[in-house]
Amino acid sequence: MKDALDLSEMPSYMNAVGLMVTSEIGYSEVAGLYGGINMVVGLLCFLGLFSRGIAAYAFSLLAFLTLSIALGRFLFALIPSTPTYLNAFFIFEITTFILSLSCYLYLRFLYNPRKSANIENVAGD
Repeated sequence: MKDALDLSEMPSYMNAVGLMVTSEIGYSEVAGLYGGINMVVGLLCFLGLFSRGIAAYAFSLLAFLTLSIALGRFLFALIPSTPTYLNAFFIFEITTFILSLSCYLYLRFLYNPRKSANIENVAGD
C-alpha cells in the first residue's frame, strides 16, 4: 500500500515536456523558470480578484508572457530541421494571449472609461 506522502514515483512534468536535468544548477533553473514565474503570476491573478488595477496589470503580464513564449516557439521553428511550432502548447499560448489581452483592454478602457469624452470640458475635469 502506498503512503500519501510517498514521492518516489511522482509523475514528472519534465518527462512530459522533454526536459532532462543533468546538474544541480539545472534543477535551480527549472525551479526558477517554471515554479517561480508561475507562482508570481498566480499570486497576481489572485490579488487581481480584489483590485481592478492589479487585475489589469496581471492580465497585461500574462498576455506579455504567453506572447513571448509563443513567439519563441515560432522563431525557433524557422530554423531548418527543428519541429514545427503548431502544436497544442502553441494554440494554448495564443488563446491565452488573446483572452488576456481582451480582459486587459476591457478593464483598462471599457470597464473604466475616462471621466469625460467631451474635449471642451477637459480643463473642467
